[in-house]
Amino acid sequence: MLTNRRKEMAVAASLVAPFVLTFALVFLYPAIRLVVLSFTNSPLIGAGEWVGFDNFTRLLSDKLFLTSLKNNGYFVFLTVIPTTAIALCIALMINRLRGSLQALALAIFFLPYILPVSVVTQIWTWMLDFQFGVLQPVIAFFFGKSVAVFKNPYWVMPTVAMVTIWWTNGFNVLLFIAGLRNIPKDYYEAAQLDGATRTQLFRRVTWPLLWPVTALVLTLQMILQLKIFDQIYLLTKGGPFNSSYVMLLMVYREAFQLNHGGYASAIALVLFIVIAAFSVLQYQLLRAGGRR
Repeated sequence: MLTNRRKEMAVAASLVAPFVLTFALVFLYPAIRLVVLSFTNSPLIGAGEWVGFDNFTRLLSDKLFLTSLKNNGYFVFLTVIPTTAIALCIALMINRLRGSLQALALAIFFLPYILPVSVVTQIWTWMLDFQFGVLQPVIAFFFGKSVAVFKNPYWVMPTVAMVTIWWTNGFNVLLFIAGLRNIPKDYYEAAQLDGATRTQLFRRVTWPLLWPVTALVLTLQMILQLKIFDQIYLLTKGGPFNSSYVMLLMVYREAFQLNHGGYASAIALVLFIVIAAFSVLQYQLLRAGGRR
């Protein structure tokens, strides 16, 4: 029995070893190096001197960092709850369809999610172009004039948020569809026999049983939107007047343009701590709310 146990352990270790080695090489080692670099003044490539908490002290007085932190929070406010609510509404509508019509509707809403970010930003840059954009007449109809949305500090973040919601919402819809299909139909039939209306069915059956999926979607969206970079870089480069300047864009600038590897690592470490803290806190609050 002892020999068989050792054989089982050897087989298990051989199966797990490739993943552990890959994880250590690709994720764990870079993460440790990031933490070490954040306490130095080293360039992106090469050694530097140990400066302790000087990089983090500098962050507190860096107006550009505070601006980027505020813009990250503003973008989260514009995207996390709206995209979750929109995805839930779309999923409820698709769930009422049947057969090929349901598959077609789901494919239409999921199609933007499979597009590369470069294609998405090119599409919306063309559609919102100040001179030739096909959506500029719509903007002019509601606001009285055309607007260069990516050059206006008041329009730029809501516009990027709209593009992000359009691009990523298909995955959230898919999660909600999966959650809706896992709700037993017997619950709806029993509630209908008791005379429940559609509104009561949603409030008393659908929403409570869908709450774990909702908490998951909100948490995933919180993590993804705090890491916003691609759309901002391709659409605005952080402008105009730093009104769309976010933390990962600052990491990119400090590391790859100014060659400040230590300072960029400190910013990245702060962003990681913010994402981890807010994600865990939000998920625990949502779980506690779901138990009530």
